[in-house]
Amino acid sequence: MIKEYTSLGFMSGTSGDGVDASIIYTDGNTKYEVIKDQYFEYDSDIYQKIHSIKAKIHSVKELSKFKKELIDLEKNITLFHAKITKEIIKDKKIDVVGFHGQTIYHSPQEKISKQLGNGKLLSQLLKKKIVYNFRQNDLKNGGEGAPLTPIFHRLIALKLKFNFPVCILNIGGISNITVIENYDKLNITSRDIGPGNCLIDSWVRNNSTKKFDKNGDLANKGMVNEIILEQAQELFSSNTRSNSFSLDVNDFDVSFARGLSLEDGVATLTNFTAKIISSAIQQLLKDKNPKIIEIIICGGGRKNKILIENIKKNFDKNINIKNIDDYGVDGDFIESQAFAFLAVRSILKLPISFPNTTGCKNPTTGGEIINF
Repeated sequence: MIKEYTSLGFMSGTSGDGVDASIIYTDGNTKYEVIKDQYFEYDSDIYQKIHSIKAKIHSVKELSKFKKELIDLEKNITLFHAKITKEIIKDKKIDVVGFHGQTIYHSPQEKISKQLGNGKLLSQLLKKKIVYNFRQNDLKNGGEGAPLTPIFHRLIALKLKFNFPVCILNIGGISNITVIENYDKLNITSRDIGPGNCLIDSWVRNNSTKKFDKNGDLANKGMVNEIILEQAQELFSSNTRSNSFSLDVNDFDVSFARGLSLEDGVATLTNFTAKIISSAIQQLLKDKNPKIIEIIICGGGRKNKILIENIKKNFDKNINIKNIDDYGVDGDFIESQAFAFLAVRSILKLPISFPNTTGCKNPTTGGEIINF
C-alpha cells in the first residue's frame, strides 16, 4: 500500500512581501489534494530588511561581508514561519514541512543559491520533520538549482487533464516555463526565461509608496517609450545567458528606464517584460517543435492585466492562453503547494530536478531533512 503524507509547504518569492503556505495530501508521485492555502504578509521590518540586504548583495564576497545581518534576518524569518505554522495547521496533523526560505542570492555560475531559513531551528520550534535547502543537491550535481516546480507542474497537468503538449508559464519575480509533451512519459522541459514581476516591482518600490502595480493600473496610465524599449531589448539580447536554465533578479535592472515618470516607466517595463517572455517561449517551442495549442499562466503576474494583454498580442490566435484559475486552481499557491510536494519526494528519495529542467547530470533528489 502506497503511503500518503500531509505536507505543509512554504514559499516566499522574490517580491519578499510575505509567505504563501499550503497544506496538501500527497503520495509524492501521482496524487495530491489541496487541504488549505493561506497567505501571510511579512511585517514591515522583515520586508524592509529583505529588500535592503538584497540591494547590497551582488557577489559571494558580499554574502560574507553582511554575514551577521543575514544571520539576524534569517532568525526573524524562521520565527515568522514558526508563528504562521501554528496558525495554519491548528488541529491538523502534519507529517512534514517543506521550507523554501527567502532567496537572497542566486548564482548558478558560482554554484551558490542562498535562501534564508534555519531548518534546524524551525524543527525545534515546531517539533516537526523539516525539509529545506532544496537547491543544493542539484547544484552539486551540475544543475543550476532552479526551476524546481516542473515536476509539480506535470502533476497538475495530469490531474486537470490538460491537452498535451502544454506550456505552463509561471510569472513570479522571474518567469519560468514548463513544457509537458505527453501524458505517459516523464517528458518535461523547463527553464527560467526572463523577468516576471521583478523589474516592475522594483520600479514601483523605488518611485512610489506602493509595493507593486496592482492589476497593471499604473502601466495602463503610462505611455511606452518606444526608443528606450527597443534599446533595452537589444541590450537584453546581447547580455542574456540564453543557454541558462535559471536566472536571478540580479541579472536584470531598471536603469534603462531612468528619467521616465512613474507611469511611463511602469508601462515601458511591462511591455519589455511581455516581449522577453513571449520571445523566449516562442524560441523554446521552435527549438523543441511541439505543437503547443495552450499556454496556462500561474503566479502573481497573471493578475497584471496589462502584462497579460501584451503577452497575448505576441502570439497567434491559434494558441490559447488561459489563466490556471479557469481550471479551479488558485494560481497564487502553485509554488507553496509544489514545495509541500517536493518535501515528500525528498523524504522518499525521489528526484525533484532533471537534466531538462535544471541542467543537472542525472535526475536528482534534494532537500536537507531534519528529523525531529
